[in-house]
Amino acid sequence: MRKTILGLLFAALAAPAADKVQTFAGVITDTMCGAKHTMGITPDDKCVRECVKMDPKKWKYALLVGDGMYVLSDQQTPERFAAQKVKVTGTLYEKTKILKADKIETVR
Repeated sequence: MRKTILGLLFAALAAPAADKVQTFAGVITDTMCGAKHTMGITPDDKCVRECVKMDPKKWKYALLVGDGMYVLSDQQTPERFAAQKVKVTGTLYEKTKILKADKIETVR
């Protein structure tokens, strides 16, 4: 019984703290080009889409925030926001730099 209680206590302490929902402002890009679309495909939104389509297992939609880039967990919704300034509400997993987007909206 004592081992069970100690085991449960250890599991509770070892569990990671729940990540909180935050809002991020940035530009939807791809992990291949990042901030600079130099593949010769214009305009930038077309470049973002083409880079992801080129190899979707390797290149992903991401949110560029300043010098940081976060891969978006949803790879379908960001397509319509390619190369646009957006506000993303969601949970950032710091270790993996993956952003689970609950909501994406354009910024004017």
